[in-house]
Amino acid sequence: MIDLHTHSSYSDGTDHPATVVDHAVNAGLTAVALADHDTFEGIAEAETAARGRIAFIPGIELSVDWQGRTMHLLSYWAAPGSSPLADGLQDVRDSRANRNSEMVAALRGMGIEITLDEVLTEAGHGVAGRPHIAAVLMYKGAVDSIADAFEKYLATGRPAYRPRMRLLAEDAIRLTRESGGVTVVAHPHTVADAEDDFRGMFEKMAALGIDGVECHYPDYSPELRRDLAGWAERLGLVPSGGSDYHGAYKPGLAVGIGRGDLVVPDETVFRLQERRIR
Repeated sequence: MIDLHTHSSYSDGTDHPATVVDHAVNAGLTAVALADHDTFEGIAEAETAARGRIAFIPGIELSVDWQGRTMHLLSYWAAPGSSPLADGLQDVRDSRANRNSEMVAALRGMGIEITLDEVLTEAGHGVAGRPHIAAVLMYKGAVDSIADAFEKYLATGRPAYRPRMRLLAEDAIRLTRESGGVTVVAHPHTVADAEDDFRGMFEKMAALGIDGVECHYPDYSPELRRDLAGWAERLGLVPSGGSDYHGAYKPGLAVGIGRGDLVVPDETVFRLQERRIR
């Protein structure tokens, strides 16, 4: 078994990259990928922790614009040093920082005592974002939980939400290829209009030149996972998957097994590697 979708404290997870790797090893996985949001900063720590213990795949999760909506795109093996993708992400990171300031200002305008320094302290290192703002709100008693913070203030359309810059999907795919990587659509239900729209969405993804789709996902029933994998196969897409582990920010999820029944086949790694060679 493998897990190709985990997050660390360098973006919106609560565990250090080495701890995420420890979880993967303890779960008996053969491979694990770290895919923090818009940053490669945790890759070196995870690679060091994995050496000699488990196969490690460097990844990143990109928020991209596709047909006017937000799509999350997992990029694997794109060189985290000086590469076209890494260079292209600088403006995205700058936009994230500006967005955090705007959301904090909006919350203060609603009478909530919160500062940007508190959010940055909660983030610790790496990329600060909405989960860190939500955590500060929870600790201050302004909301009951992180989910409550999103529901009341931070989700799209809520009063403190502010948009940010995103790469176009086509550009993210191109930059990933130029950097030696492959792309996989994360949790496709967030892009499809409805469950019966999955097949149509998969066809559009294949036409875009994406390499795979995350079919094995904790929130999907075993039946839906099988259906999604079948549709992906027929379109020449690799059925991928992972737990979307975030530590305490997403309780109930475990590395490798999701909510207890997740199984991502080992062969997924080899099939994605083949797409790199092409």
